[in-house]
Amino acid sequence: MNENDAVRKATLRARAEIDLGALRANVRSLRAHASGAALMAVVKADAYGHGALACARAAVEAGAAWLGTATPQEALALRAPGAGIPADVRVMCWLWTPGGPWREAIEADLDLGVGGMWALEEVTAAARAAGRPARVHLKADTGLGRGGCAPADWAGLVAAARAAEAGGLLRVVGLWSHLACADEPGHPSIEAQLTRFREMVAYAERQGVDPEVRHIANSPAVLTLPESHFDLVRTGVAMYGVSPSPAIGAPADFGLRQVMTLTASLALVKHVPGGHGVSYGHHYVTPGTTTLGLVPLGYADGIPRHASSAGPVLVEGKLRTVSGRIAMDQFVVDLGGDEPPPGAEAVLFGPGDRGEPTVEDWAQAAGTIGYEIVTRIGSRVPRVHVNDANDANDANDVNDARA
Repeated sequence: MNENDAVRKATLRARAEIDLGALRANVRSLRAHASGAALMAVVKADAYGHGALACARAAVEAGAAWLGTATPQEALALRAPGAGIPADVRVMCWLWTPGGPWREAIEADLDLGVGGMWALEEVTAAARAAGRPARVHLKADTGLGRGGCAPADWAGLVAAARAAEAGGLLRVVGLWSHLACADEPGHPSIEAQLTRFREMVAYAERQGVDPEVRHIANSPAVLTLPESHFDLVRTGVAMYGVSPSPAIGAPADFGLRQVMTLTASLALVKHVPGGHGVSYGHHYVTPGTTTLGLVPLGYADGIPRHASSAGPVLVEGKLRTVSGRIAMDQFVVDLGGDEPPPGAEAVLFGPGDRGEPTVEDWAQAAGTIGYEIVTRIGSRVPRVHVNDANDANDANDVNDARA
């Protein structure tokens, strides 16, 4: 029995069940939206809280040709012995700081995002030390105002990269950027950024850069902006069945299914009289005689405190609301006189099949976005991966992925 099997069969305080069959189906749906472009499965931040290695392998099984991470350490873990990622799958990372593990990344055959002259200088020195050329993607700041090379500095970065390429120290294999407002349909910055990207790509190509891939599309752009797809699309939150924005539609509108289901076992059920204060500050007071259920999850597990008195929970088929403040390790729901036994399941969110809340419901309750809800679920909550490709009951899904 492997560790995941043991966790799957154990009685747990809480669990985040990760449906890898749903993830594979999502990847296939996203590939169908991608206008023939290759797909990069972004597995940064431990695959948005879903477990990086398991999700990376599932995405590759469903046809992802690239994997993307933010930090080089995340990318190096995907290339570690035993990770199970095929060598022909490209792995890219882009969030570098001075003194980063450039040489290790080059020796691991990673693709490296470079958005400034300091980074180009460090990767060039590392390539010289490693004795092999680096694979570099030059990043253009087309209007996000975050990472990437400003248009005024683009000519200098391209010239320096071409000189290093001529010296055999690197290959410019990608030109890329990132959209600021793709989750806001019709926002004027979208077309402005795409125009600027085309201009900066064209300039680099006139200087002799011959990239393997050009890429700017993130999850919302994959779903709504086919003109942004170029050679490669980068799918992040949509791969996990969470909509990038309610403004562009629900996951089901795009053939996507939420991958994570978060549950806990009730730790206590008790009778209390009316007028009983609940949790810190007594922001909730029982309106009459009732029963209270104790859910053993709190903000130390990533449950947002901002969802106090608002977060929805399904207990024995009935929707409840967090009663009072969410504490570090626990919160309370008013069960209205019902008496589920200790150990009964409380579903915080899932795909919605049983009437349970979704990630988006919790995002609205906390005044935030779905990305934050899934990525903040902490390490005290075991990830239980189900519908693995090796499971017999998932054979049809695997065959579909390989078709």
